[in-house]
Amino acid sequence: MNTLNQVLLNPAFQLGADLDGWRAAGGGQGLDAALADPGAIIATLEAADLRGMGGAGFPTHRKWAAAAAAPAPDGDKYVVCNGNEDEPGTFKDRHLLRWTPHQVIEGALIAAVAIRANRVVLYINPHQAEGRAQMRRAAQQWAGTEAVRRIERLIGKPLEIAVVATSGRYIGGEETAVISSLEGGFPFPRRKPPFPAESGCHGAPTLINNTETLANVPHILHHGAAWYRGLGVGDAAGTKLYSLSGDVLLPGLYELPMGTSLHDLIFVHGGGMLEGKAFKGVFTGGPSNTLLTARDLDVALDFDSVRLRRSRLGTGAMIVISEGTSIVRKVAEYIEFFANGSCGQCPSCKAGTFQMARLLDRVDSGRAGPGDIAALRNLCRILPGSGRCGLIDGAVTVVESSLHTFPAEYGVAEPAPAETA
Repeated sequence: MNTLNQVLLNPAFQLGADLDGWRAAGGGQGLDAALADPGAIIATLEAADLRGMGGAGFPTHRKWAAAAAAPAPDGDKYVVCNGNEDEPGTFKDRHLLRWTPHQVIEGALIAAVAIRANRVVLYINPHQAEGRAQMRRAAQQWAGTEAVRRIERLIGKPLEIAVVATSGRYIGGEETAVISSLEGGFPFPRRKPPFPAESGCHGAPTLINNTETLANVPHILHHGAAWYRGLGVGDAAGTKLYSLSGDVLLPGLYELPMGTSLHDLIFVHGGGMLEGKAFKGVFTGGPSNTLLTARDLDVALDFDSVRLRRSRLGTGAMIVISEGTSIVRKVAEYIEFFANGSCGQCPSCKAGTFQMARLLDRVDSGRAGPGDIAALRNLCRILPGSGRCGLIDGAVTVVESSLHTFPAEYGVAEPAPAETA
């Protein structure tokens, strides 16, 4: 692990479930600042330009403001830390949950202050057993503290902090599937609106944030919005956890300024390609986004800059591929993952991912004909937008991107038409 600014991955914060150690390292001051001026919390996050780190990059303050403004007829409001992380190539949240549980919980408590929530749920993938155990111990240490009592006096009711296991399924991380799971059902995504911030768990306003998003919050409230913005490169704000994997010399989790270039992540911090390997491309933000190639190595790794290259930063996962690696084989593996991860609620998603996996296997094994490529392109045309969540859209995106960027590997002379922005 290599860090630069060491905001989220500061060695002083890696204290397991030791709340006293967290406080000795400066923890708790963000929550103190939030309690001193609750009305300024959301404005501070807006000034800091904190984005959702779970993939979408949605402005955090807008989601918090919606949850704060939503009425709670039964008196309950929820804050949910989404720690379901289950996508290939993404391994940032599990590190935070295991090694820095108190900064995550403090961020969730600040969210509870901001929206006046009385229920905090730490929703964690059961496959991350050590992280779940650390979060449970950490939550027990927060219970009954003076900080929690101050929150209870502010919101006028007892505050509950619960650690809940997710379904362990990839689809369980989609925010409406989170709600279904917390209500005791299968993690089926739901159509929106209503959005969870308005009507979520048991109909109550529910604020759902990714683990990394919440981990940033205590530091912003402690040091201020200007400090956070100053950590980024150019117009980008803060730092980002990049999960670097694939054919690089030094794969691992890197905390770097938001806006660090793709070139520097791979060739400076990641040590470059494996010996004898040449760079071919990178799956950005995990396997559900478009491929970037050597012509994109100058791109700044922030939400807006990557979007301008017709891709997405996503979770910050960067899966590096070298020359000699079959793009079709990698894409086939990812589409099989999506096919297995589909909840089956939407026939277009379940059948579509299965059919794409079948066609990609034919291409990879050399058994595909022109009709198979045409069928694959047709699926990319008709499937987007047909599901209740983004799974089918992500699957289509990576197939479409690979067809366009590496047509020769599909036996196609000319690139497929570029996907629309």
